[in-house]
Amino acid sequence: MSSQINGYVQVEINGTQAIGHIFPPKEGGLPINAAEVDEYLFAHGFSDYDKGAFRRQLAEPKESTFAFGNCDGLEFSETMNIKISLDKMRVTCRFMPPSMNGSRMNAKDIMGELSKRGVVYGIDQDAILAYLSDPCYATDYVFAEGLQPVIGRDAKIEYFFNTNPSLKPKHNEDGSVDYRDLNTICGVKEGDLLARLTPEDRGKPGKNVCGQDIPTRTVKSKHLEFGQNIRISDDRTEIYAAVTGHVSLVNEKVFVSDVYDVPADVDNSIGNINYDGNVHIHGNVRGGFSVVARGDVIVDGVVEDALIQAGGQIIVKRGIHGMRRGILDAKGNVIVQFIENAKVFSGGYVETGSIIYSEVNASEDIIVIDKKGFIAGGSVRAGGKVESMTIGSDMGAMTHIEVGMAPEKKERYTQLHKSITSLTKKINKLTPVIKTYNDFVESGKALDHKNMLYLNKLMSELRSTKDMLQDCRVEFNALHQELINSKHAKVIVRRDIHSGVMITISDLSMTMKDKRSYCQFEKKNGEILVTNL
Repeated sequence: MSSQINGYVQVEINGTQAIGHIFPPKEGGLPINAAEVDEYLFAHGFSDYDKGAFRRQLAEPKESTFAFGNCDGLEFSETMNIKISLDKMRVTCRFMPPSMNGSRMNAKDIMGELSKRGVVYGIDQDAILAYLSDPCYATDYVFAEGLQPVIGRDAKIEYFFNTNPSLKPKHNEDGSVDYRDLNTICGVKEGDLLARLTPEDRGKPGKNVCGQDIPTRTVKSKHLEFGQNIRISDDRTEIYAAVTGHVSLVNEKVFVSDVYDVPADVDNSIGNINYDGNVHIHGNVRGGFSVVARGDVIVDGVVEDALIQAGGQIIVKRGIHGMRRGILDAKGNVIVQFIENAKVFSGGYVETGSIIYSEVNASEDIIVIDKKGFIAGGSVRAGGKVESMTIGSDMGAMTHIEVGMAPEKKERYTQLHKSITSLTKKINKLTPVIKTYNDFVESGKALDHKNMLYLNKLMSELRSTKDMLQDCRVEFNALHQELINSKHAKVIVRRDIHSGVMITISDLSMTMKDKRSYCQFEKKNGEILVTNL
């Protein structure tokens, strides 16, 4: 027998008298469970005895006997209590002894009882035989275990080039900015490996002890998306550059281009441009024309009242004279020598030498630093900071500077907070209901078909709610970090800020009453604080 034995009680039937043989635990086994023994005796018709004296005797560390008094003289058999875990992945059996001359269970009896409870999968025959050959009463035996599902893995794409170029123009020692010496395009050579796909692993479904399948989680599949001038391997897991040129990643799609070169101006001789890659214009973009590119757009000259739209960066080396109709719209950064009477939208940062009567919006920073870098008139909005030599003018040009988290992200942040609160309440409501069913099942009682279906529905709903909550928390935490960063949003003035300029930081605004120099504005303790640099 095992060296560690739990304590238990066995009844001897002697004619019409019943005698309890008390076997205390051995070698560190668990003490006798008095409540379990009471239930065992009651099940076999023993209730009229001195329970107080009996319980005191159970606590003694030596073998002893206890007279229960008269009985019907009938021997009784070994009994087995079956507990199925709430997730139906484990079956624990616990045995109570027969009377001294009663019959023991055999393997067929045990299998029959398991079958009655619906246990048909993962039964450990060796564990059953081990118990039968070396029984320990009042001891838990695991006789069946389900097969856990193998969790799958989402597909993954690894890129072998810079997918987020953020190179800025060169700043000369004299404070000027060189808009001609730029290197923000990622070059590749023919045959270069661009990306590798690791396909998804769908995992394997499991099975519970009742023979029901347990699905694995849904995994996300991906495939390599790419444009022209790219070749893919036979197994479609790697892509390579087919030409020497430039590579960029736009909306999860890889582009390789030798760049669409426009040798002169974009005018009537060229017409509007719509290109599936990068565009390099060596002249100007004349008024009324548009340049739309999936990648980057570089203009060596001036942009007039034209539209430049890019899935990547926009670089205008000699600035934009927008005439109130010119637009620069980039998913990436915008680098331009000056902005005059134009609208600029950037998904990254904006860097320029001056902004005059324009509307400029950037998800990140707006930097206006040159020898005479200034912002005069119009509105300038950044998710991060705005930094300029001068803001406003002596003539009182209406200028509005705004920094902080973008309004649409604030709204999404609020929506996610509400969703997290709602989902958490739902989980808190479902959990105690499921626990009640769990306690009922663990007590050894069986649920009827209707309640079992309802329990499965509740557990499925709880799992899906937890998954939704996890997704919301991931997005919420990312926005929360962005919100924290936006709390450090500021306006930095390297020289002068004139009266009449309006400063907005998140939900606070102020208008300059007087001219100030070498200062910065930031939100602290619920107000806009102005400090000297």
